[in-house]
Amino acid sequence: MTTSPVNNAGCLSFLLPFFKIVPHQHVMVVERLGQFNRVAGPGMNILVPFIDNARPFIYHSLIDLPGGLTRQVAQSSTFIDLRERLLDFPKQSVITADNVVIEINAVLYYRITDAQKAVYAIADLNDAMEKLTQTTLRNIIGELTLDETLSSRDQINHRLLDILDDATNRWGVDVTRVELQEITPPPDVRQTMELQMTAERRRRAQMLQAEGDKQAAILTAEGQAEARLREAQSSKQASILKAEGEAEALRARATAEAKARELAALAEANALEVISTKVGQVAAVQYLIGVRYLESLQKMADGKSTKTFIPYEAAGALGAVGALREVFQQIPEEGKK
Repeated sequence: MTTSPVNNAGCLSFLLPFFKIVPHQHVMVVERLGQFNRVAGPGMNILVPFIDNARPFIYHSLIDLPGGLTRQVAQSSTFIDLRERLLDFPKQSVITADNVVIEINAVLYYRITDAQKAVYAIADLNDAMEKLTQTTLRNIIGELTLDETLSSRDQINHRLLDILDDATNRWGVDVTRVELQEITPPPDVRQTMELQMTAERRRRAQMLQAEGDKQAAILTAEGQAEARLREAQSSKQASILKAEGEAEALRARATAEAKARELAALAEANALEVISTKVGQVAAVQYLIGVRYLESLQKMADGKSTKTFIPYEAAGALGAVGALREVFQQIPEEGKK
C-alpha cells in the first residue's frame, strides 16, 4: 500500500506547527493541558499535538504619528526576548514641590531573567512596569522643587533605578538603567528661566569685569610701589656713595693738611734750631715772634680798608727782627774770616 504525495504534504503541513525553532537569546514558555510544563531554550523544540501549547508574551512599543505624536501599541509573540530591551514611555505631567506642572519623558532599560515569572507573576509586564515607573516618578518629583528637578537628574535616575529594580525582581525582571529623557517646564516658566539666566550671566560678567579691574588696580599699585621702592633704594645708595666719597675726600684733605703742617712745623723747627745755634735761643724766640707779627700784618693789609693801624707792641718786634737781620748778615762775614 502506497501513500500519495498529497497525503504526505497534508501530514507535514499538519505537523509543522508543532515544530518550534527558538532563536538565540530567546526562550518559549510551553504549557501542557493549560499548565506550565517547561521553558524551551534556543533550537529545535517539539510540541505534542493538541497537548502542548506555546504561551504568548505581550510587548509594548511606541510608534510615531504625524504632528510629533506617539501611540503605544501591544504586540504578541510566543518567543520571549532575553536581551536588554528599551521601554519608552510617553510624556507625562507631574507637579513639583513648588506647584509647577512639568512634562517628563523617561526611558527604561530592562532584561528578563526568569521567563516563567515574567509570564505568570504579572498579567502584563510592560504595562505594569510603565505604571510603576510613572507613579514612582510622580512621588519623587513631588518632593523636589523645579530647580532641584532640573539640577538633580542623576539623583532622580538612581532613586528610580533602586525602587524599580527592587519591585520588579519578583516579576523575573532586572532593571539595568533608568534615564529622564526630557524635562519640559511650561512656556511662561521657561521664559522666566531664560530672563533669570540672562540676568545671572550679566551679573557674572559684571562681577568678572569688576574683579578684573580690581586685580589690575592692585597690580598697578604694586608696580608703582615697587618702582618707588627701587627709586628710593637707588637714591639712598647714591646718597650713601656720595657721603662716602665726601668723607673720603675730607679724610684725604685732612691727611694732606696734617702732612703739610707737619712738614712746615718740621721745617720751622729745623730753622729755629739753626738760628738758636747761631744767635742763641732768646734771639731765636724773638725772631719767631717777629715773623708771626709780620704775617699778621700782611693779613691785616690784605683787607679793603685804605688805612691800617699797627699796634704799639709791633715796633719792638720789628726792631728785634731788624737786629736779627744784622746778625744774619754778620754770620757769613765771620765765616769768611
